Amino acid sequence: MVLRVLDALTGSNRVDTCILCGPAAAILERTPLLRERLAAPHLKWLPPAATPSTSVVTALSSVGSGRPVLVTTADHALLQPEMVDHFCGEALATGCDVVAALASFDQVMANYPGMRRTRTRFRDGHFCGCNLFAFLTPKSHAAADFWRQVENDRKRPVKMLGALGWFVVLRYLLGRLSLEEALHSISRRMGLRAGVVLMPYPEAAVDVDSVDDLETAREIAARTQSHA
Repeated sequence: MVLRVLDALTGSNRVDTCILCGPAAAILERTPLLRERLAAPHLKWLPPAATPSTSVVTALSSVGSGRPVLVTTADHALLQPEMVDHFCGEALATGCDVVAALASFDQVMANYPGMRRTRTRFRDGHFCGCNLFAFLTPKSHAAADFWRQVENDRKRPVKMLGALGWFVVLRYLLGRLSLEEALHSISRRMGLRAGVVLMPYPEAAVDVDSVDDLETAREIAARTQSHA
């Protein structure tokens, strides 16, 4: 999966340098293909931190605050260069400090019925996260600290929204919170402008959290390759 993600990033027209946080050095030593890939001049390895969010904080610190940074996850097995290009272009056009990718839950289910995905239910639609994040300005680095605060609850939308205040949670539970209102609350909480890009690719919402997810990703990848 890591190699597939690196292929998608290096194949993108929007990415020039890649930083891979992890795996641990001991695992890297046992993985010749990955070691060979990391010998490329545009790839850099950093040891993983304790959690994904702290790994992001470390990576952002190594880049500096003057460059826009795309963050994705190593289990994004179906990531493609065109997804990366689309997200980066649309994220830059928002004028926001930090941007996340979302996909329509209905579209994901229409294409892959029966697949289990975490969804966030807003008044104007249900959405799945796509594990693509753009940190576009120096102010955006504060979002990584906020991510660290809510990381343990990322699969539980109600608890995650609790970091924004219980009035927001109440509106969410009553089905009255819109995506725009949630973004406004997040922006105010972090002191920056947060935005989203709605991805036209349902595959962008597929990550691998279980053996079932792995089999689903393999099936989708095989089907996509056979149609290419």
